[in-house]
Amino acid sequence: MLRFAEGDEGLGSVIRVDLTRTFPVPAGKAFAFITDTANWNAFFPNFIRLRDPLHAKWNAPGDMVTVVIRILGRAVDVNMTLEVIETGKRVVYRSRQSGLPDARHERRFTALPDGFEFGLGVAFDPRNGLRGLYDRFLVKPAVAGALRKTVDNLDRAFGGKPFCD
Repeated sequence: MLRFAEGDEGLGSVIRVDLTRTFPVPAGKAFAFITDTANWNAFFPNFIRLRDPLHAKWNAPGDMVTVVIRILGRAVDVNMTLEVIETGKRVVYRSRQSGLPDARHERRFTALPDGFEFGLGVAFDPRNGLRGLYDRFLVKPAVAGALRKTVDNLDRAFGGKPFCD
């Protein structure tokens, strides 16, 4: 289920996009797969490569990884900093990339009897002026599309269709 929200958080008006999908895979195995940077090419939308993959760590708060993705036909560095990691349950990180607002990402793993529910959330403060219009009317739907593509790619990586949507 895809959800959009706009509201006040602190001084700015935060835009939040959330998506949930259920998969027939144990939560712990999915968590291990999704947090292993060696697997990101299997599900990360528009993934090109990791910068410095030999030193990429994604295990503890403060770890930083740069992912190179394709946006509008060009390679863009996305600098990601891990803020929270609760093994098997939750990951929170921040991303920064040129030309877009900084964003806070959350991934939630909820164990179910026949698999897990995967919750993806992205929140960002729209910038001021004309860039804020760009953020509200172009970035917001692009984020929603990236979340949908992520779960579609995970569906393929996990080898089947989700048993609930």
